[in-house]
Amino acid sequence: MATSAYPRGVASRARDGWAWVQDTSFFAWQVVRGCGSRKAWVTYRSEVLRQASLLVTGSVLIVLGMVFALGLVIGIQGAYAAQQVGTPSVAGAFAAIADLREIAPYAFGYMMAAKVSTGYVAEIGTMQITDEVDALDVMGMDSLVYLCTTRLLGTLLVLPFVFAIALVVCYLGSFISVVLQLQQVSAGGYFELFWKFQSPQDYLFSGIKTIAMAAFVVIVGCYYGYRVRGGPVEVGTATARAMIVNLIGVHVIGILGSQLFWGGVPRLPIGG
Repeated sequence: MATSAYPRGVASRARDGWAWVQDTSFFAWQVVRGCGSRKAWVTYRSEVLRQASLLVTGSVLIVLGMVFALGLVIGIQGAYAAQQVGTPSVAGAFAAIADLREIAPYAFGYMMAAKVSTGYVAEIGTMQITDEVDALDVMGMDSLVYLCTTRLLGTLLVLPFVFAIALVVCYLGSFISVVLQLQQVSAGGYFELFWKFQSPQDYLFSGIKTIAMAAFVVIVGCYYGYRVRGGPVEVGTATARAMIVNLIGVHVIGILGSQLFWGGVPRLPIGG
């Protein structure tokens, strides 16, 4: 009996997992499709702008503080690593590669997962268990577009500008740690390699990776909040599940993005 029950349990979990993949994929498609609808840009445009303003006022300083701290750490690590091989000026190249290609995107992914996405689960989930979502549908509103698509559009509107500012702050942190704190290399020597080891194409690729991470965690947060059924306990459970999925998804997107954009061709001025 025990032996025969085990495969059935595995099969049941596999079916549940496949059903979850189908449900999340369909939900994500509905949210993304709503970005091109008239409702999102005309009917609910004030909600899009409100969500964008909430993201700016509530999360920008957190992002800037995180990327500045990470920039300091990358600068220190790059400086000591370069010193060990006798090439202190290479710290500028190390900071350029790490800050642009990995640190800035992951900082956004972590922040969006920990603060924004979980907040969406709690907010939309609370509306769901108090029948506010049903009330929106009764009033003739498209609740999915109003609650989920508007949040995704608000994120996409402000993210490119916030990313550009955060990247400058991250660069500043690395410069401070290498040139001003450790004084291992002059400013001229630092920037000589710093600018050579990055290109406009790298900015584009890094921005795409960042936007993919942000869009993923927003959709995940909206999905778990919109699908909540029950009471406050279920909202808390959904928030925890969303965080786990977000952390896995952010790293998967980061790994695939790095392999896709720089894995085959590193685009570095090295070699002949």
